[in-house]
Amino acid sequence: MRSFFVLMLICISLFSCREDVDPSQLEDYMGPTSVSYNIVLYHSDSTIVRTKLMGDKQMEFANGDYEFPEGIEIHFFEKDGEMSSTIQADKGFFDRKTNLYRGEGDVRVNNLQKNQKLNSEELFWDPDKKIIYTEKFVTVQEEGRIINGTGLEADEGFNEYQFKKVTGMLPIPGEDE
Repeated sequence: MRSFFVLMLICISLFSCREDVDPSQLEDYMGPTSVSYNIVLYHSDSTIVRTKLMGDKQMEFANGDYEFPEGIEIHFFEKDGEMSSTIQADKGFFDRKTNLYRGEGDVRVNNLQKNQKLNSEELFWDPDKKIIYTEKFVTVQEEGRIINGTGLEADEGFNEYQFKKVTGMLPIPGEDE
């Protein structure tokens, strides 16, 4: 009798219902693997803080990329510790493969020492080359004038910059030209 039950169990398990799953119908999860809030990251060189990156929300993905959906702010510091410039964007991204940060939306760069301001809808920061750049429309405001153009490359501190194409230059009313 015992062997009959064992045989029945084997038969039932062999003929039990099974639904075949088509592997092509299964999708890989592409969403974030972790989410952090109120992050502050410091980059230093020889124990001297050179950049401070802040975001209200950071999402990390399996490939090592990051997204800052609620905005990103980066502060740049001189060797003496004085903050020299800032970058702010409505949304930020970090691409691990290319080691590039990208700001989107209302992107603002402010050189605190020269009182220069840059506005664009997209801006890249390359920490390896220590440059910022964009191919999009840019407005730069500096003492006495506003310059509009398309495409720009500058050092990460926004001290020296070069437009790819200047489309307009206006004096600021009430300021020396």
